[in-house]
Amino acid sequence: MAVHVPMAFLEKMQQLLGSDYSAFLSSYDNPRYAGIRVNTLKISVESFLRLSPFELRPVPWCPTGFYVQEGQKPGKHPYYHAGLYYIQEPSAMAPVEMLDVSPGQRVLDLCAAPGGKTTQIAAKLQGEGVLVANDIHADRTKALAKNVELYGVRNAVVLNESPERIADAFPAYFDKILIDAPCSGEGMFRKDEDMARQWEVHSTSKCTVMQKDILKSAAAMLAPGGRIVYSTCTFAPEENEAMIAWFLDRYPDFELVPLPKEPGFSPGRPEWLYRLNAEGGDAAFSSEAASLTAQCGRLWPHQVEGEGHFLAVLQHKGPAVNRDNGAEGQLSRGERMSVRGREPQQTSPGSKPGKTNRRPAGHSHTGKAFKGRESAGKVPGERELLDCWQQFASEHVTAKLPGQPLLFGGHVYQSPLPKEQLAGLKTVRPGWYAGTVKNGRFAPGHPLATALSAGEANRVLNLSQENGEAVRYLKGETLNVPASRIECRGIQGFPKGYVLVCVDGVSLGWGKWIDGMLKNEYPAGWRWT
Repeated sequence: MAVHVPMAFLEKMQQLLGSDYSAFLSSYDNPRYAGIRVNTLKISVESFLRLSPFELRPVPWCPTGFYVQEGQKPGKHPYYHAGLYYIQEPSAMAPVEMLDVSPGQRVLDLCAAPGGKTTQIAAKLQGEGVLVANDIHADRTKALAKNVELYGVRNAVVLNESPERIADAFPAYFDKILIDAPCSGEGMFRKDEDMARQWEVHSTSKCTVMQKDILKSAAAMLAPGGRIVYSTCTFAPEENEAMIAWFLDRYPDFELVPLPKEPGFSPGRPEWLYRLNAEGGDAAFSSEAASLTAQCGRLWPHQVEGEGHFLAVLQHKGPAVNRDNGAEGQLSRGERMSVRGREPQQTSPGSKPGKTNRRPAGHSHTGKAFKGRESAGKVPGERELLDCWQQFASEHVTAKLPGQPLLFGGHVYQSPLPKEQLAGLKTVRPGWYAGTVKNGRFAPGHPLATALSAGEANRVLNLSQENGEAVRYLKGETLNVPASRIECRGIQGFPKGYVLVCVDGVSLGWGKWIDGMLKNEYPAGWRWT
């Protein structure tokens, strides 16, 4: 066996799988499968396939997913730094496909870090609607915010909250909720041997307590007619079919939706629950609910080219909410009542609970925060800061700006939600980060650049990845660039000032051009190493 796994785990799987155990065991001798998912916020699948430097094979259950050979190193290419694709384990692409997201919907990714599924949801929303991405671990939200920014997401809010507190702020609000639940991780042993080493301390009983609490909160946040997709990367029936049977017994307004017959998808295993039910205790649930879990889905590493996953689609039986009124980010009267009296909390990864932090996380902006106390009333300097942003946008950006401008810790965002909706919540990123004022001038943030297309900026410099200049830019070097290479659409064709730097037509970041020199504005923490 190429991978070391705990003997207790193997004994458990042999008992569960019976005659299938030998095929399952042999999967640990097979190579791991690597995948990338095309980011359709920035490029179509068809266009990427024309550009792709990699040999690709389609992932059957994800129309934007492709297998790549592990030695091809897709993370070491300018296209990765341009956010054209996300490197993602192929089985992990399945849950979002089952969520059935459409543009304009309200979607919550409840256990979101590091952000692979969040960016997949964002691509399906295509900049319309509201996406809230949350992770309870503050240190993990840094990677989550960075991926939201790298992949050009304009309509996302990043939170660092407990599910219970989000449920209090967003009652019956979301059309779709993804729960990629914390679990014992048995399906990842082949990919990450550290998961195997930690398995014995990751108690299944501890995981099930967390999973029940998360499901309860998700049910409270889902709008009538909405959908929850519950997924794990473990084989344990206690964390999979048993969770769904428990939920169905307690929430009669929900039903299971059978998974589509995708290649390699196997049904749930209700027969394993009958054994758990016979043991009694906390595992008890009705036989009817247990039998319904055959409509769940499993991806087995000996049956698909990918790691182990479990999937369940839970649909609310009520009539779906009509979002055609154009108020996807507005609060109802009841929702306004639920947040009345709470104050905003601004946080960054690593900050202690209850503490606020004026510097939002995940950005590349520099300089001191714009001074002035945040409150419901007028903030000193608030109008000046917003005016600076509007002036910059009118001179440099042709894109239609989503949401509404929002001041947060002295920085400007375009937020898909009204400020009062975030009151009291630990907010890492309240929307698309635009920038702040530095030395009396508006300094655009790196996320503003990464979410713009080449056609949405008034000054553009296109670099080629073939001659190495794109890599030089990504390393932070100053480039010699004649004025003739700056494509100018506004400000009377004058190239001096901020320029959107692109590689093969896709945005990388900002530069400041003056007299034949491009000062590099690519953030130090993002640079090519």
